[in-house]
Amino acid sequence: MKRKNLISIVIIAILVIIAGILIGNNRYLSSLRSEASDFTVYDTATVTRLFFADKSNHQVELDRHPGCWMVNNEHKANQKLINEMLYTLTRMRIKMPVSVKKLDNIVTRLATTNTKVEVYQMMPRINLFNKVKLFYHEKRSKVFYIGDVTQDNNGTYILKEGSDKVYIVYLHGFRGFISSRFSANPIDWRDHIIFQEPLSNIASVKLEINDDPDNSFIINENGRYQYSMNLLNGQAVEFDTLRVLNYLSSFKDVRFEAFLDDVDPARRDSVINSPYQQRLTLTTKDGLSRSVTTYSMLPNADMFEYNPDLLNDPDIHDKLLDVDHQYALLSEGNEFVLIQDFIFKKLLQPAYYYSKDYHETIPQVYYKELETVESH
Repeated sequence: MKRKNLISIVIIAILVIIAGILIGNNRYLSSLRSEASDFTVYDTATVTRLFFADKSNHQVELDRHPGCWMVNNEHKANQKLINEMLYTLTRMRIKMPVSVKKLDNIVTRLATTNTKVEVYQMMPRINLFNKVKLFYHEKRSKVFYIGDVTQDNNGTYILKEGSDKVYIVYLHGFRGFISSRFSANPIDWRDHIIFQEPLSNIASVKLEINDDPDNSFIINENGRYQYSMNLLNGQAVEFDTLRVLNYLSSFKDVRFEAFLDDVDPARRDSVINSPYQQRLTLTTKDGLSRSVTTYSMLPNADMFEYNPDLLNDPDIHDKLLDVDHQYALLSEGNEFVLIQDFIFKKLLQPAYYYSKDYHETIPQVYYKELETVESH
């Protein structure tokens, strides 16, 4: 009888311990969920503005406008990056708080390396049981500091303004860190669009080729999807209609690779004062024109420690040319950028390419020739 009572007492004790662990764990999880609300934005449709500032004196403000977001209210933002940021804010979760043992060290690191994040949302002044919401206004809803990454590269340190607790956050469903997404450099958020015009809105396209003026041309719309093509000396070109339509359709989404804002001003001036390669100008039906002027891309002589006079040698000059990229100057904002040949080659073809008589030569490789190639 005593043995049965002892077993019962042991079982009850084990159940009490398990219950205590579950209750404690539930309180811990509830606490984390409550603290997560200090960082997570559950309704990104209400976000109107984001502000980031870092320790390198960079700062950027991203504002929601009808149909787009703007960078510092001056330039259109890259919508893909904006969507990625909103997704990050809504999926960001707390993994765990930083232990007391490591707290001082992490706080010191956060003090020297962090990005301040401010989130503004449209929120009601009156909210009755989350059912009746009245008098919406813009409010700064969240302020926190994003730090650097954890040692395993799968978490990011974060600190709420005014708090003494540091947490490790992660992006649900993503393996890696998120600190790089909170860039305070305005350049990182700007859209890379050069041309974004549908075929129906194009009035004309002109291509000027500096070293081949006889193959420079202009295409004009003369009526609904009716076009004429002329060399710049006025001579009409009998063009392949399908090829021209494909060409004009390519202007729906044309982007550059990168801003070159960090290029030395003297080098920038040297490039844009040199003879250009091509100048492409698109005019819309409302009379707005935008152009891009391209320049050969050569390496920086000082950087590679060779005599810049070597560039005057035609043989060396041609060998040093970057065949995959060009410099470009945009008429809008006088921006100096980098463009890819992969994107622009099809937009910079000379007039003869569109002639009805032109047939593109496709190189033929026969299996007998392949047999002569040595394997390695």
